[in-house]
Amino acid sequence: MERKQVAALTMVRNDDFFLERWVGYYGPKLGYSNLYVYFDGLDQEIPAFCSGVNARCVERLAGNVAKGDRLRADFLSSEAARLFGCGYDMVIGTDVDEFLVADPASGKDLVEFLSSIRISGVSVSGLGVDVGQNISCEEALDGDRTGKGDTFLSKRGYALLSTRYSKSTVLLKPVAWGAGFHRTRKHNFHIVKDLYLFHFGCVDLARIEAKFADRERVAEGWSRHFRKRIRTIDVISKARHPWSWNSAVRFARTVQNMVRPPYAWNKPAMFNLKLVVRIPDRFRNMV
Repeated sequence: MERKQVAALTMVRNDDFFLERWVGYYGPKLGYSNLYVYFDGLDQEIPAFCSGVNARCVERLAGNVAKGDRLRADFLSSEAARLFGCGYDMVIGTDVDEFLVADPASGKDLVEFLSSIRISGVSVSGLGVDVGQNISCEEALDGDRTGKGDTFLSKRGYALLSTRYSKSTVLLKPVAWGAGFHRTRKHNFHIVKDLYLFHFGCVDLARIEAKFADRERVAEGWSRHFRKRIRTIDVISKARHPWSWNSAVRFARTVQNMVRPPYAWNKPAMFNLKLVVRIPDRFRNMV
């Protein structure tokens, strides 16, 4: 099997906490020279841990949450098209707190897994796994340890299987992403078995609560988004009987591949079910 040439890109503003982990995760898997990080604003500084990465600052893509997401999607779609022109076979696009993971049980690393996929279409999706702090049994993260000595998944063991994070993350050809990578415009999606998109925006309640003091984000309308993340933590913390991982992911993948919301035929739906799962131990050292 020929290994594909795979690039990964993201855009970030004032978030070294997740960016350092994003670089540390994708760099060894894809090669640091195949990572493309765009800093949203010329006032940003490129940190030392981005050495070897294609990193640059761009003009601020400002606006409220919805407008900013659209502008970033347009910019990153254009950059992905450019990367295809440079010879890449696939381009991964994620937010800085999202990590595309091939199930360790597959026996393949991420590039091997993606290279083995035989899907007709324009994109590939992993099943969305929204990891949240279970405040009934999990302590706050130690920011000096997590991602260095500790991984996120060594400290967090629960998640909500979420349609919101079953994103069109991997492009197979140059097409336009919708806002937040949630879809590709005018195209359907396919969620692949044994591929997951782990989202860590809900990984620590204290970090979310601290964001309400960020005046710039609050002014752009992010407060509602932060409250949604707190609700995810609440759902996970109150779940008394988490689903079995194997049965839950099989069910969620099947339903999401078939069902669409009435307002968006190219996004997944799952009847608003809240499937809380216990993450298997084999993922503990992945992210």
